[in-house]
Amino acid sequence: MLSYSQIIFYEDRNFQGRSYECMSDCSDMSSYLSRCQSCRVESGCFMVYERPNFMGQQFFLRRGEYNDMQRLMSMGMMFDSIRSCRMIPYHRGQFRMRIYERENFGGQMVELMDDCENITDRFRMSDCQSCQVLEGHWLLHEQPQYRGRMMYMRPGEYRNFREMGMSGMRVMSMRRITEMC
Repeated sequence: MLSYSQIIFYEDRNFQGRSYECMSDCSDMSSYLSRCQSCRVESGCFMVYERPNFMGQQFFLRRGEYNDMQRLMSMGMMFDSIRSCRMIPYHRGQFRMRIYERENFGGQMVELMDDCENITDRFRMSDCQSCQVLEGHWLLHEQPQYRGRMMYMRPGEYRNFREMGMSGMRVMSMRRITEMC
């Protein structure tokens, strides 16, 4: 098992132009690259973001080659370049998360320990606007069956998804990041 994660970003499509190699979180790539149009995940898993400081739309990347980020992200994600990235550490152990119908942990609360492909069908919840990640790393999706825009959640409290730059996003499904990243 690899003990590190590595991603290489390229300014142009098809791994061309200047490159920047990253093995941890990077809150602002603008000092390294003017834009990012392709990347290679050599090992591990990463979340990439459209804006600096891990804000805006997000996209999950696992080991592999992504030769045209615009084309890949046009499948439900509309942004033209990657501006920040976060390494997702491999988690061993339990997964637990509390989701709340309203912001600031209000309304109906449900505790999850496994994936949920549709909160409306499974819990009769109309929406999820805040959460507490107690254990593990999770991806929240705006549509059922893990589709649409997504948000990466690591252990911590998230009182209001809109304040995280995700206004207009309605969380409808969530899954654990269980694969070896």
